[in-house]
Amino acid sequence: MMRLTGVWPKLSPHGRTQGDVVIHIIELEHYFCPATATVREVLARLNATEHLFQLVIDANALLLGTVTDGDIRRAILSGATLDDSAMACLHQNPVTGRIGDDLGNLEKIRRLGSVRAFLPVLDRSGRVREVIASGEAVSRVASALVMAGGPGTRLGERTRKTPKPLLRVAARPILDHVLTALEDGGVSDIHVSVHYLAEQIEAFVEKRKSRARISLLREGERRGTIGALALLPKPPHQPILVVNGDVITRTDYAALGAFHARHGFDATIGVARHEMDIPFGVVHQTEEGLFDRIDEKPRVSHFVASGIYLLNPTFAALVPSDRPMDMPELLNQGRALGLVIGLFPIHEYWIDVGRPHDLEAADRDLLAAGPRSKS
Repeated sequence: MMRLTGVWPKLSPHGRTQGDVVIHIIELEHYFCPATATVREVLARLNATEHLFQLVIDANALLLGTVTDGDIRRAILSGATLDDSAMACLHQNPVTGRIGDDLGNLEKIRRLGSVRAFLPVLDRSGRVREVIASGEAVSRVASALVMAGGPGTRLGERTRKTPKPLLRVAARPILDHVLTALEDGGVSDIHVSVHYLAEQIEAFVEKRKSRARISLLREGERRGTIGALALLPKPPHQPILVVNGDVITRTDYAALGAFHARHGFDATIGVARHEMDIPFGVVHQTEEGLFDRIDEKPRVSHFVASGIYLLNPTFAALVPSDRPMDMPELLNQGRALGLVIGLFPIHEYWIDVGRPHDLEAADRDLLAAGPRSKS
């Protein structure tokens, strides 16, 4: 159950005062999470609630801490897995309010001032009696660029007459999966860069019943993996999402936007965990060059670039209009200039379908999972 308690003033980015509704949540059963829950279970609980937080409690119902989507992603960056305990991503000692201190509680939620802000309100024993949440609308990424101009040479004969974005996965073109995921994430303005067999992609976009406004950027010559950003009709004034056209994912783009804004990054790279087995014994040596130990056929794990990037206008302005540019060059240049680049770990489904066996794997995965569009 929720009840409104009025509004408190907040300055907009333009300096004007606007009212944001404050909500009291008093039925908390679905927001309480035992400390024994796994991170995977916490994620399921987060996705089942309207306000995306969980209150981790002990056996006596005392508050141990809170967990948000951002807390989970930061923990994953530090090595946590979905099978770890909720304690691995716990935000300890969160800001809390006190029962009966209405003015003080409203001042605390105002000072939190971030997207999806919430304030657990405790009684004298430390038990949560209600939660005050900001009714502020979730910040979403408004515009995106889909890089769909490549020839798809790794797919061999399959792309000789058909552009890679139009190859089918689970009976739908790859590009349809990409666009649907963006639309589901609230992106309303999508640009698609095209080059190889561009007329086929143009015909597909014209026939598609799109929820977002979609426009094509034609690359007269190949412009690399980010050069098409310079072809936008107007420079972006807000963060723009750049997605490779061969990535199928269920990444929460709204969560990406909130993560990016909360940390004040100039750019955020979506990263996915990639594991591989080394088929040999790996020999480790001491500083003196002597044998230290050997690990027999170890499995190694790294974060890899997922083909999903969120760029502020400052970053986008670094893309030249007179030559090609690849994304690594842009990121390295921005880093050298002192711009701050964050990492957003993807725990949702993600696969790059640029190779035949990955294309076939995605087809099996999506057919088994069934449709997930919110449309």
